[in-house]
Amino acid sequence: MAFVFFSCSNGKGQNKDHKHTNDLIHETSPYLLQHAHNPVNWKPWSPAALEEAEKEDKLVLVSVGYSSCHWCHVMEEETFADEEVAKIMNENFINIKVDREERPDVDHVYMTALQLMKGNGGWPLNVITLPNGKPIYGGTYHTKEQWSKVLTEISKLYKEDPEKANEYANMVAKGIQEVNLISPSSDLGVLTQDVLKEGVTNWKPNWDQRWGGNKGNQKFMTPVNLDFLLDYSVLAEDPDAEAFVELTLDKMAMGGVYDQLAGGFYRYSTDSKWKIPHFEKMLYDNAQLLSLYSKGYKVFKDPLFKNTVQETIAFLDREMKSPEGGYYAAIDADSEGEEGKFYIWTEEELKAVLGDEFPLFAAYYDIKPSNIWEKNAYVLSRTLHDDEFLQEHPLSQKQLEQHREEWKEKLLEARNKRPRPRIDDKIIISWNALLINGLVDAYNTFGEASYLEKAEEVFRFLKEKGLKGDHLIHSYKEGSKVDHGFLEDYAFLANASLKLYSTTMSEEYLKIAQKLTQIAQDKFNDEASGMYSYKDDEELISKIIKTDDGVLPSPNSVMAENLMLLGHIEYNKEATNKAKSMLSSMVPAIETNPYSYSKWNSLLLKSVYPFFEIAVVGDQASELVANLQRENLPNTLIVGSDKESEAPLFKDRYDGDGTYIYVCQDHTCKLPVTTKEEALEQMRNF
Repeated sequence: MAFVFFSCSNGKGQNKDHKHTNDLIHETSPYLLQHAHNPVNWKPWSPAALEEAEKEDKLVLVSVGYSSCHWCHVMEEETFADEEVAKIMNENFINIKVDREERPDVDHVYMTALQLMKGNGGWPLNVITLPNGKPIYGGTYHTKEQWSKVLTEISKLYKEDPEKANEYANMVAKGIQEVNLISPSSDLGVLTQDVLKEGVTNWKPNWDQRWGGNKGNQKFMTPVNLDFLLDYSVLAEDPDAEAFVELTLDKMAMGGVYDQLAGGFYRYSTDSKWKIPHFEKMLYDNAQLLSLYSKGYKVFKDPLFKNTVQETIAFLDREMKSPEGGYYAAIDADSEGEEGKFYIWTEEELKAVLGDEFPLFAAYYDIKPSNIWEKNAYVLSRTLHDDEFLQEHPLSQKQLEQHREEWKEKLLEARNKRPRPRIDDKIIISWNALLINGLVDAYNTFGEASYLEKAEEVFRFLKEKGLKGDHLIHSYKEGSKVDHGFLEDYAFLANASLKLYSTTMSEEYLKIAQKLTQIAQDKFNDEASGMYSYKDDEELISKIIKTDDGVLPSPNSVMAENLMLLGHIEYNKEATNKAKSMLSSMVPAIETNPYSYSKWNSLLLKSVYPFFEIAVVGDQASELVANLQRENLPNTLIVGSDKESEAPLFKDRYDGDGTYIYVCQDHTCKLPVTTKEEALEQMRNF
């Protein structure tokens, strides 16, 4: 479906004295606290709020947003802070505020409703529902006048013609339920290479061959898409896909969508050339881009990609890491009431900071009048690679790097004196699990031990703060009341556990992955669809079966990948067949809309191209595992053990006199070898 994204931001700073205070004052979410002193009688989402609406026979107003959302901020200041608007809302509605990052389930149900009603969606998401939660109106950003008119008209409709309101609400609710219908399949014969090739062939006309990414006036990075295409380009020997991924990675890292001074990627590009970003920074984007650029370096050996990974990790540590060890959710786009103000520069500001260095800096970052964004300011980006720049300027690479470091040091010192954007300091379990994967992938590519140490530190934090007995929470913050996790938390953290197991050889990570997968199966299994539901209760008006891959991979596709990997590790055919059955259900969607199901496409790659199990056994297993992980080996599970083990891949293979590599497919193995080169040769000639 088409989306119109009204992206969002934190509210005004809190003063000591407030004319109004509502129930949100007891919450920990920065987004909810932004509205705690509105004259609106906001309540957090709860069954009790809906029960109150039923009791008083009042319509329910559900307003969903997030702290780094610009238009959420605007609507809070212009509309929800207005006492006349608040009077209408308080007299006629039970008003509920939702942080979509804390309650993605509520957001998903009502965003689906909005898309059904209007054909597109975005945030802030504002829906009006009957007391039973079924929606009768949906919209995004409204001015004060627009909102007042909507409130009056919908309230009048409900009072004068409740039968019509109920009829419409039932129709929308039924539509939401139908969106979540998946037909289970056991026809594994539909899993073919032709499905992949046809999907990519249909996708190619949408590729921007000059600037990378999908064609459009706005561009989202969508790492899951590029990750799939990179593996596909290798396995299917498709040079077009390989060139497209390389181009896209290059243009993103050179563009304004990447913070050229401090590292880290912004949310998305508001133009087709990756030059002007929407300035919020999200953990999940940067986490997945660490994995993507690490893999990109394995394939292309581009120093720009390595530098991008190094700078992004440094940025995350410096600006998004909590003292306790987890990483925060987001950094706002706005500061001092303006989007991007913290990050942009006028020519006068640059000259004042850089002095005589400005002409060289201006040439490197393309500072010229035609590139002014707005308010006479620039977003830093590059058009020339270092080798191209050096052809035009009499410098060595080392001298250029020295200049660049000096520029960054001076400008960051000046930038850090500005009022900073606010940080959403929630620590979301699923997003931190993605970061673990990113850090491990960076370690496996570059061999920097600190990256693995960081990944294990995050894992320890999530285990300590997020795992409560036999269940995960979704979002952690000291004092938070949020104690329920969703499928994505279990699936993503189990996936990160498997990644850590493959890299460290620690069986503890494998055991946790097995435990989380089993809990997820017990909590979320949905027999009717053959998939897993997003949450484990029926609090909402519709069950959620989330299968599409977007800025995040879908929890069902990750769950299926976990089952497939565990199937290979444990020699568990039941798990492997469950994964393939889930995948076969998705083939119609993969064929018609491959760019929205790229994680499923990655799973299909593992099913229709040769999949290798590499088991390294012996006292020196750790070193050999690390050497193998340096290679780009799509469709390969690498595991190791430096001791006797009864696990299927290691059983009866330990030999104290040497370390051996077993290259296997579907549990059939070649004769053991002792070097990485021999193992790679066996893979080429299996």
